[in-house]
Amino acid sequence: DTCVFGIKFSATFPLPMASAALRSACSRGNVALSAVLERALSETWRVCTARQILFPGSCDCKPPLLLRQFSTAAEDTTRLSSSTKDDHEEEKKTAQRRDVAEIPIAEVLRAKHSYRWTEPVIHRNASVREAIQACIDGGLSGMMVIERESDGHSKVLGMTTSRDLLRIMSTGLKEGKTNDEVMGLRVGDFMTPISQVIYAKPEETVRECLQIMAKLGIKCLPVLNHGRIEGLITNRDISDYTMDARDRGGKKNYLRNVSERVGLSSHTSMAEPPPYLRGHLALEQTPLYMNLGIAELPHPFKTPDGVGMNRRDHGPQGYSEDADLSEDAYFVANVKLHDETGQTLRDFIYMGVADGVGSWREYGVDPRDFSHRLMGECENLLREASQKGKRLPEGQKFRRVISPAEVLAQAHERVKAENIIGSSTACVALFDGVRHQLHFSNLGDSGIIVLRHIDSDVAGSLKRDRVTPRIERKSDLRVAFVSQQQLKSFNHPYQLGWTGENLEDGESPSFKSAADSCTSSIHVRRGDIIIMATDGLYDNLDIDDITKIALQWEQGHGFIRGGDIVAREERWAMGSSMTGLSYEAIGTLADKLCEKARENSLDSSVDSPFAILAKENDIMWSGGELVVLVFFEMMTALTHYLINRNAR
Repeated sequence: DTCVFGIKFSATFPLPMASAALRSACSRGNVALSAVLERALSETWRVCTARQILFPGSCDCKPPLLLRQFSTAAEDTTRLSSSTKDDHEEEKKTAQRRDVAEIPIAEVLRAKHSYRWTEPVIHRNASVREAIQACIDGGLSGMMVIERESDGHSKVLGMTTSRDLLRIMSTGLKEGKTNDEVMGLRVGDFMTPISQVIYAKPEETVRECLQIMAKLGIKCLPVLNHGRIEGLITNRDISDYTMDARDRGGKKNYLRNVSERVGLSSHTSMAEPPPYLRGHLALEQTPLYMNLGIAELPHPFKTPDGVGMNRRDHGPQGYSEDADLSEDAYFVANVKLHDETGQTLRDFIYMGVADGVGSWREYGVDPRDFSHRLMGECENLLREASQKGKRLPEGQKFRRVISPAEVLAQAHERVKAENIIGSSTACVALFDGVRHQLHFSNLGDSGIIVLRHIDSDVAGSLKRDRVTPRIERKSDLRVAFVSQQQLKSFNHPYQLGWTGENLEDGESPSFKSAADSCTSSIHVRRGDIIIMATDGLYDNLDIDDITKIALQWEQGHGFIRGGDIVAREERWAMGSSMTGLSYEAIGTLADKLCEKARENSLDSSVDSPFAILAKENDIMWSGGELVVLVFFEMMTALTHYLINRNAR
């Protein structure tokens, strides 16, 4: 047997005939190999057919298929031979990029400084105008904010980025400041404080730093070495490190990378939104309305006399159900405040949760006092602001929307002024139904998650459920957002607190302030489920389990049938939002979440998220209180909004 170009010719096939055909095809001129093979095979097939000679075992095979196989193989061979050098170079670059991921970030920083040295610093008293000029002149994406000391050394106070400068300008213009007033603002008043600056260590790899920047949404990463900032690393610095200067310049790179993709024609236009978003965008200007459910459970072994460590300590009575015994607290306030224009009063919903620190009980302090008072003062100052705004003469402005961080800061100061000793984690959020936004500030290990139905066909490969086969998938309810938690160490979250005494000079504070909270905003949509809770929920229920419970609640009440998102949107388009039903049923979702979390906390056979983390840190663990606020987003007509608002 003989094999020619991947086709096996047996002894029954006349090879001289095939050779003659190949010689004949090649003698016709310098043609591509694929064409030679096509002609040779065609001629061979014609002769064999005329003489009734068949390929063994291939009587059903048709010539076009064989020709196509020959042609494709030949073309691939030709392409491979002509681009071997380019492929080799590309493979070499890929290998280099793969190796770069394991390089210490300090090496990237040294390469950056060897190419160009610019000190990325700005004085705290510098104006926004000066900071912008420094960014442009130095090609900087971020700068450390410093203060010069008497000995000439620089003390780092915080950090600012180009994004922060844009935010400062936007805020100033919204507040009605003139351009000169905005440009004259001091950088030190708006910087990220040093306590919140995320940094990298010199020995950490490029891969680790890129992951940190991606997960936390950071543009600039300071490199800290023995208490000194060696410099700032950005994505662009890493990209520059991976490329040679020859990769960016020269004629060859211009032809390959620029010439075919530079310039837009005068007829260029923006594409229409994809079909799966048009339904949401069509109603984007219609306000969202929030139905809210609340559930609260104390520690199962808590009594008015104390807390048992186990069932034996607790005694024969049932588990505690009295919410007044809980160290967790919450508030919800629907208030009217001026919008950003300062001219129109609008409805805003504020809500918050706090988790009192139980260890204060060892010092004779009731841990409920601080958390309950903190949430109470949050509600008090919001209602006071709302009443003052209503009583102002027409045309006179009182104040605009109060940010969650400001609410938390003012409430904390009030609690300290009342000399209430204790500490607590806290999360305060503001729901703006007109702009479809949820603004929040979270300090500690409470937090927010957002659940949303996202069709797998449009979610993207990285967002799809890769475990459950598509045909078996009942729903596409996904986790759209998880707020960041803040901890000093395992089971030691950031806290607001008060010991009854002011700190002496140079004394390190034990507690954080509202300025240290994680503050952010997220865009919410119709049909979203937002869950705000203390750590009792997240420590005892995995997020996937929370999602399953939420889906069961939705399906049980008919908000979505199976996983049919299209049917739900068609129902919405016909004006059926089921707002009344969601208003009545939303509380049951909060109840189910709390009950399941308590069940897991009492089940020694279940490895809860907190239990797994505790085992990894060789720490004993026990259950805790729970408070859960659940919000089900609804977009309705104005009449439905008013009816449901009055109903609540």
